[in-house]
Amino acid sequence: MAKVAILVRILPEDAETRPEDLYKRIAEKLPEKYQVAQYQSEPIAFGLEALRMVILMPEDVEGGTEEIESILSSVPGVSQVDVLSVTRVS
Repeated sequence: MAKVAILVRILPEDAETRPEDLYKRIAEKLPEKYQVAQYQSEPIAFGLEALRMVILMPEDVEGGTEEIESILSSVPGVSQVDVLSVTRVS
């Protein structure tokens, strides 16, 4: 079965929140059907760093990225979640 790769940018609530800390919180909260394939920090401005992640999910999940966006938004320290791209991988 193919998977879907979702590229997301996650903005922290403040400049003191480190991308590594956000990644750890997110990894703990993700259900098993989601897998983090890659992550990195992205400088924004004035010391603020976003977290860019590629998350893999099963192709047959109903609702597209709605569930993963909701999960990511509920993590403490997350201010905003932007889906940058969605693509099918085999």
